[in-house]
Amino acid sequence: MISINPKDISTGRLHGYLLGAITPRPIAFASTIDETGNVNLAPFSFFNVFSANPPILIFSPARRGRDTTTKHTFENVLKVKEVVINIVNFDMVQQMSLASTEYPKGVNEFVKSGLTPIASDLVKPPRVLESPVQFECKVNEVILLGTEGGAGNLVICEVLRIHIKEDILDLDGIIDQHKIDTVARMGGNWYSRSNMGMFEVPKPLSTLGIGVDQIPKEIRNSEVFTGNDLGKLGNIETLPSEEEVATFVATNMEIRKTISAFEIQKKHKLAQKYLTNGDVLSAWKVLLAKI
Repeated sequence: MISINPKDISTGRLHGYLLGAITPRPIAFASTIDETGNVNLAPFSFFNVFSANPPILIFSPARRGRDTTTKHTFENVLKVKEVVINIVNFDMVQQMSLASTEYPKGVNEFVKSGLTPIASDLVKPPRVLESPVQFECKVNEVILLGTEGGAGNLVICEVLRIHIKEDILDLDGIIDQHKIDTVARMGGNWYSRSNMGMFEVPKPLSTLGIGVDQIPKEIRNSEVFTGNDLGKLGNIETLPSEEEVATFVATNMEIRKTISAFEIQKKHKLAQKYLTNGDVLSAWKVLLAKI
């Protein structure tokens, strides 16, 4: 492993490390206007949600590394403290990328990208019709992080109204993570598509997992189990009882054969199969089974 002092490398190299490691990054497709009403539309991947009450989104149009100049979006929000943050899905990623072109001030990126502007309800900047979710925001504050190339400018936005396309909602009215099909920035020219690599991890909010430290040493130090496997095993609240284990063994021929062979590694690999299928309780029953 290499260790780096950020002050010892160029801003460009540091930028590459930061953006190559901190991935994927959601995209704020921000529409703003200047004091004369000229519209600007630009994407920013220094972006996230930071509060639900009040609803706060923050994005950062950083200074250009090559000459320290600022982005039109940054200049606009200083003068007209309103912005619409449009979420980007796969169907619009190429048009979004085109809008990131550094056109001269006054050029409307809606026109250049072929995206459709629609009037907002509460703020002056328009929304992007094609976006699955649009946040109308007021700009509460802009925090300058520096004056050198690459320095960020935190635009702190309070959400005033949210527009959600109905076709991305599930039957309960919740945003379906497959249907929204968002994209995110990676390092270099790479993007990721959210619904092509999704998996669920239950949150340990309602239960108190035993923790990896409480897993028996022979299991914890097994050459079979990965860190993810141990995390799943440690997330169980209580271990199965001896009676539950005995019943499980009695009704499972594969378990009985594995135990009778008395090969620990085979036993661990069988437990790992259950973990892979999300059945942590059965994995523990395998591990606790005795001849």
